[in-house]
Amino acid sequence: MTYELATQIAQTWGLGLLTTLFAIVLAYALWPGNQDKFKRAAAAPLHDGDE
Repeated sequence: MTYELATQIAQTWGLGLLTTLFAIVLAYALWPGNQDKFKRAAAAPLHDGDE
């Protein structure tokens, strides 16, 4: 295996891996069931902690 072949394989699989991970994170962030969790997290800095 030459250096050029190894870098080409690493770049191709790296791009595929990062694209897949991005799609998973995007789906998680936009999943309707997570909406309340993210709204609570966004409003957390505005609360004093006195609930």
